[in-house]
Amino acid sequence: MAPPIPLAEAQARLLALANPLAAEELPLEQALGRYLASDLAAKRTQPPFDLSAMDGYAVCGDDLAGPWRVIGESAAGHPFAGELATEEAIRISTGAVMPKGAGAVLLQENATREGDRLSLNGEGDPTPAHIRRAGFDFREGDVLLPAGSRLGPAQVALAISGGHGTASVHALPRLAVLDNGDELAADPENCAPGQIPASNGAMLTAMASTHVASVLRLGPVPDRLEAMTAALEQAGDADVIVTSGGASVGDHDLVRPAIEAWGGTLDFWRVAIKPGKPLLVARKGRQVVLGLPGNPVSSFVTAQLFLLPLLRKLGGASNPLPRVIDACLDGTLSPGGARLEFLRARWRDGRLRPISEQDSSALRALAAADALLERPIDAPAAEDGDPVRAYLLDNGGIA
Repeated sequence: MAPPIPLAEAQARLLALANPLAAEELPLEQALGRYLASDLAAKRTQPPFDLSAMDGYAVCGDDLAGPWRVIGESAAGHPFAGELATEEAIRISTGAVMPKGAGAVLLQENATREGDRLSLNGEGDPTPAHIRRAGFDFREGDVLLPAGSRLGPAQVALAISGGHGTASVHALPRLAVLDNGDELAADPENCAPGQIPASNGAMLTAMASTHVASVLRLGPVPDRLEAMTAALEQAGDADVIVTSGGASVGDHDLVRPAIEAWGGTLDFWRVAIKPGKPLLVARKGRQVVLGLPGNPVSSFVTAQLFLLPLLRKLGGASNPLPRVIDACLDGTLSPGGARLEFLRARWRDGRLRPISEQDSSALRALAAADALLERPIDAPAAEDGDPVRAYLLDNGGIA
């Protein structure tokens, strides 16, 4: 049996099996969560004119002492049509176009006005600091978002502000989720003796929900080779098939022989991480099969490290791997072991405290975690305040 392979090698080999799916043009409001298939450049300049950043009065830039005569108004969407001269001012609103000749804004709270006569009240002078200059955000032709960027709410707003109504984005992958084992009960309220609720399928589906076009749930599948093989067939033309359980070497671990009977080819098996060592990756044509361990924490951790990056790569992400952050340890840690370990931890004020229960079946501890603390192979004992690396989780957490 070949030794487990390092995490970075396993991730690289998995991602090498996947190419981004075809591009399609979508209205931006329907493209939320998609990855751009090409650079998105601005079609316009923002802001297109010098604008006031505050409510007040616009005056000439070389006429800052006053008094002034108010000759009109510039409101957002309704610019002043004339040109400003010395000793003149116009009332101006936040977001309104600065009139010709204006070079400073006097805040309304710093002004005294009687009829059309305007003067300083001693609280502050006119300043150009309250002007948003044309193009300070971006100019026509600027690349606003490079290919491979994910369209979140802010990115959608930026693209629309840049003059786009649609964007070229990659299609989302289709996922089949298959959990197996005679011990799993589909109905959590009706478990036979010796059974537990089948929770991994729901967990994996939830984890993948923002990265997929559709999810086909299969199982729980009983521990029979023909049943597992039939379930793989039922996955149809899914881009990714993820299994949970049955990827180890026990008498009832049938994922590997079922994949072979189905016509798939094993790419690699076993990764030097804890939890999650018995991870399996195979393929059949363009389809990728990811066999995760059955223990829920192991399934969750390996989904973070392998399933989600695979879905991101298929979706067109330029950086599909999870983001690593630096933090300080809150507490102490024993020396590391022979595998790269991921500890469930709580993130508080830039510090990470490992949760006391680290068993790979402990869902309550997993639900309390909002980070995975990375513990290197053969790491020395760590003291309070030592630097550590971690992955933040969008995991809800328990207050």
